[in-house]
Amino acid sequence: MPWEKQRPVCQLYIVLLGIEPKIWRRFQVSSNITLDRLHDVIQVIMGWEDCHLHQFIVGEKFYGMPMDDGPMIGPPMKDESGARLRQIISNEGDRFSYEYDFGDSWEHRLEVEKILPAKEAEETPVCLDGEMACPPEDCGGRFGFSRILQYFENPEEIELEEPVSRMVEGFDPEDFDLEEVNDRLSAFR
Repeated sequence: MPWEKQRPVCQLYIVLLGIEPKIWRRFQVSSNITLDRLHDVIQVIMGWEDCHLHQFIVGEKFYGMPMDDGPMIGPPMKDESGARLRQIISNEGDRFSYEYDFGDSWEHRLEVEKILPAKEAEETPVCLDGEMACPPEDCGGRFGFSRILQYFENPEEIELEEPVSRMVEGFDPEDFDLEEVNDRLSAFR
């Protein structure tokens, strides 16, 4: 498929790893989207607040916001603003990773479910489906979030420390509002 001329749409499935029940989304973006813009879309569809660093991992290549100050820690980082989705994927079934918040280390796996001609796809970006609310920011990673989920199952038996107890006020782990997500995504169109 001639990527440059057709600019097909990619339907992606993203899942937050290490969490049960699964927190996932299905969404469509242009194959021409840059990875920095894909990061913005992921932040909206997952419910993150874009407060932390992130990276995409494609095979042994790392894409993110390169830092020029100080010594390099970790593998060399390619500039995500210069890379397009169509440059890192080739086929349906291709997978790559997205990590958000290096402290809490929220690891996501993305899979290309479909590559569609633009005329057959929704207006992009668009979220098609999903389940469960994203963990609150700075809740302590998988361990901290599992404790929050235990609290919601047995609030009388689980005591949360003060900062975490404030995080869960108004939080519903099963809340995912597709219409609200797509309203927020409309700013990208």
